Amino acid sequence: QVQLVESGGGLVQTGGSLTLSCAASGRTFSTSAMGWFRQAPGKDREFVAAIRRVGALKYYSESVKGRFIISGDNAQSYMNLQMNTVQPEDTAVYYCAASERINALVRVGLASDYTFWGQGTQVTVSS
Repeated sequence: QVQLVESGGGLVQTGGSLTLSCAASGRTFSTSAMGWFRQAPGKDREFVAAIRRVGALKYYSESVKGRFIISGDNAQSYMNLQMNTVQPEDTAVYYCAASERINALVRVGLASDYTFWGQGTQVTVSS
C-alpha cells in the first residue's frame, strides 16, 4: 500500500500562486508515476499533471500548461504542484495519485491507471 497526503490548498486570488504538496509513504518503491487530478463541483475528475519515475518525464494538461509546474523526487516520496497565474476555473478539489502499473503501461492522463489516491485538498480561486 501507498499512503498519499495532500496539503497546501486554500483560497487564492485570481492571478496569484499556490503550491500543493503530496507526501507519499509505504510501498513507494512500487510506483511508476504520480499525478495530480482535480474535480470541480458537478464535473468529472480531470487530469492536471503527472511525473514518471523513469526519466522524470513530466506531463501537463493543455489547460494548465505554461502556468503549473510539477516536481518530485526520484523515490516518488513527494510531489509538488506549483500553481501560477491561477484562474477561477482552477477552483476544484485537487487529488494526488500514484500508479503501480508498469511504467510503459501507465497512461498518465487516465485516472483509472492510478492505484492509490489521496483524500484531496480544496483550492478556491476568487475573482
